[in-house]
Amino acid sequence: MPFLPVTMEEVKQRGWKQLDFVYICGDAYVDHPSFGAAIICRTLESKGYKVGIIAQPDWNNKQDFMKLGEPKLAFLISSGNIDSMVNHYTVAKKRRQKDAYSPGGKAGLRPDRADIVYSNKLREIYKKTPIILGGIEASLRRLSHYDYWDNKVRRSILLDSGADLVLYGMGEHQIVELAEALESDIPIEEITFIKGSVYKTKQAERAFDAIRLPDYNDVVQSKKKFAESFLIQYQNTDAITAKTLIEKYNEWYVIQNPPSMPLQTAELDTVYSLNYMRTYHTMYEEYGGIPAIEEVKFSLISNRGCFGNCNFCALAFHQGRVVTARSHASILQEAQKMVWETDFKGYIHDVGGPTANFRQAACEKQLTKGACKQKQCLFPKKCENLNVDHKDYVKLLRKLREIPKVKKVFIRSGIRYDYLIYDKDQTFFEELCEYHVSGQLKVAPEHVSPKVLAKMGKPTREVYDRFVKRYYEINKKINKEQYLVPYLMSSHPGSDLHAAIELAEYLRDIGHQPEQVQDFYPTPGTLSTAMYYTELDPFTMEKVYVAKTPHEKAMQRALIQYKAPQNYHLVLEALKKAHREDLIGYDKHCLIRPVPYYNGVHKGAKSDRSKMNDSTSNNKNFVKKQKQYQTEHKKKTIRNVHKKKTK
Repeated sequence: MPFLPVTMEEVKQRGWKQLDFVYICGDAYVDHPSFGAAIICRTLESKGYKVGIIAQPDWNNKQDFMKLGEPKLAFLISSGNIDSMVNHYTVAKKRRQKDAYSPGGKAGLRPDRADIVYSNKLREIYKKTPIILGGIEASLRRLSHYDYWDNKVRRSILLDSGADLVLYGMGEHQIVELAEALESDIPIEEITFIKGSVYKTKQAERAFDAIRLPDYNDVVQSKKKFAESFLIQYQNTDAITAKTLIEKYNEWYVIQNPPSMPLQTAELDTVYSLNYMRTYHTMYEEYGGIPAIEEVKFSLISNRGCFGNCNFCALAFHQGRVVTARSHASILQEAQKMVWETDFKGYIHDVGGPTANFRQAACEKQLTKGACKQKQCLFPKKCENLNVDHKDYVKLLRKLREIPKVKKVFIRSGIRYDYLIYDKDQTFFEELCEYHVSGQLKVAPEHVSPKVLAKMGKPTREVYDRFVKRYYEINKKINKEQYLVPYLMSSHPGSDLHAAIELAEYLRDIGHQPEQVQDFYPTPGTLSTAMYYTELDPFTMEKVYVAKTPHEKAMQRALIQYKAPQNYHLVLEALKKAHREDLIGYDKHCLIRPVPYYNGVHKGAKSDRSKMNDSTSNNKNFVKKQKQYQTEHKKKTIRNVHKKKTK
């Protein structure tokens, strides 16, 4: 099958006079099942609808939005695989220089708040054609939400965009139901019944058996009201237990229907068996292609949903907590196609999903009664009803390893280490180390401080220590020298300087210096973002410490990389501010010396001592040597960093 039409000439070549749907996307056109636009468009195509794609239109040029003509049924809009604001800005709100979802990695080919800009431009041109928003950006902004970039509470994206509907979640059920309703000539303003959709109305009585959220004006004025509203939304994300939600905006009401049911295994298999080209459109060849395809081209998505439910993750709002897995036959069929691609080198880069080692629902109860509103599966400790079982995953991986032309099958997409360590059967753990690790295994303890982990919804440090100990025991048993790379996060709600220092001391004790640190990024739709904005825990309404100034965030980040010379003065300031001068000195337990130390040279020695002053960091020679130190440090491999194994 060819790519979907991107020009009117291609529409005519198919013998079509008019498209049913025109999909406008902030990403370049990549026809691969790791890209939401491809899934939705191919799903519609499989139901007999005519679909075309306008990828990355020039939002200042009306003609770009008109090049496929007016569709018979609706325009569909998505900002792409990533929220456009996250795509454009770092957590420090600095503009990113590259965009992996654009030709050649070029930045600037989509606008900020792409859903709103695209929708408003379409409404200028087509006054009455239905406009439907979907994808991650719209999904997480479906009701009032805190916006980190504006530092304020914004309205539902429906009101700012002028669109008619938001389809939230993964979207396959909703888009087909919507298409059938529109094809039946039901007016868009009467399509208020689709699960997994949000609509606006001036008649609150349209909603049946609904929960009334605090009014928008109230959540803008009161952080407590915002926290209350968020908690109600958070507790109504399960397809079985959720209620309809109503939010009032002066003369408008925004109504969120309960989520759509997750796809069953057979449905998920069908989605991944559609006629994808499995690469980017040929029109991008001259620009060097689309960088984002490289990470996923030889990877396999095996599941959806996540019952891990970390507080800083939006999966509960988007995919839900109930896990659905693809069948072995479906995954093997995709893998067998993959190995015949000309650039396949024998390596399957990943077999996973939101969490790689979840292959079934957390418990039988979830399937009939939904996910618990007041309890978590893995936090603060493992639920007694949790089904911990890797047998199915082991069988799948064994089958993949046996495929001719496959040299190695890696697992890179988020092993949930606490779930793994709870499994009394060590078969998967042993085979993971034996066959599926390429020298390093990346896991996400995120922090070690109990008060921070509690706000993250992550297990205690003791659970991670058990995992680390067992990991190295297994590698010793199989005579392999493989290491762990822990993902760590700074400035998460609950983390003050004392907590950041506690993490630094832990890193000192295990002899690890992270090359990268992720600052907490307050994106819409997460419990952690609600805590960041309100400085309250929505569950308890207790105060939460939040580092908000750029300087304090810089200090927390610097403490995690306390050995880097450029961080010396920030670490020194942080230790003094926290009254932890005991960590400044020459003993093994100290984090830094009383004066800078780099490249094997102690700058406080003898004649150099008099030259040191508060302006040292601005000294050109000092900065030059800092850069030299950094370059040498980056050349060190994880093998050297982890010479001191955690016992």
